[in-house]
Amino acid sequence: VNEEGFVKNELGRIRKFREIKSPNWQVRAAAERAAVNFPIQSLAADVIKVAMINIYKEISKQYSVNSKQEEIKMLLQVHDELVFEVKEDRVEVWTKKIKELMESAVKLSVQIVVEAKVGDNWGELEPLNKN
Repeated sequence: VNEEGFVKNELGRIRKFREIKSPNWQVRAAAERAAVNFPIQSLAADVIKVAMINIYKEISKQYSVNSKQEEIKMLLQVHDELVFEVKEDRVEVWTKKIKELMESAVKLSVQIVVEAKVGDNWGELEPLNKN
């Protein structure tokens, strides 16, 4: 936390921590912990948001070109995971596209690596391939 009482993540998102100057040590300690976590947690949130927007655009583009019945639906986001429902014969095609879109969502100094898993339900998920 700088002198102005805020923290900025790598993409420029700012969060103020007024509690950092609290005379109550418990409030101050909680603010310090939150300030330490903020840059990484907020960056992860920003990356997944950008990835979701890019994936949505790709899915929308496919349907504007090809008016077939939906072959993919984005169902759910859980932290840094996205869950899709995909027609079985299109799983590998969409997995490749989504993996590329997620890994290139934001340019960072470290590589973002995405793992894809496939299954009929959450308990049966297995890696699709090692790529």
